Amino acid sequence: MKKYVCLVCGYVYDPAVGDPEGDIPAGTAFEELPEEWTCPLCGLGKDEFAPEE
Repeated sequence: MKKYVCLVCGYVYDPAVGDPEGDIPAGTAFEELPEEWTCPLCGLGKDEFAPEE
């Protein structure tokens, strides 16, 4: 599964880790995140993320 990076603050969403503070379990692909999920650091939405190169 690909990692995705927030284009604003640089936070990297790693599916192997998930987002424990956001109740997103490890193994959750970025595409499977709820639409209302936001970056844990800056609060922006999924549309501000891009696949990590």
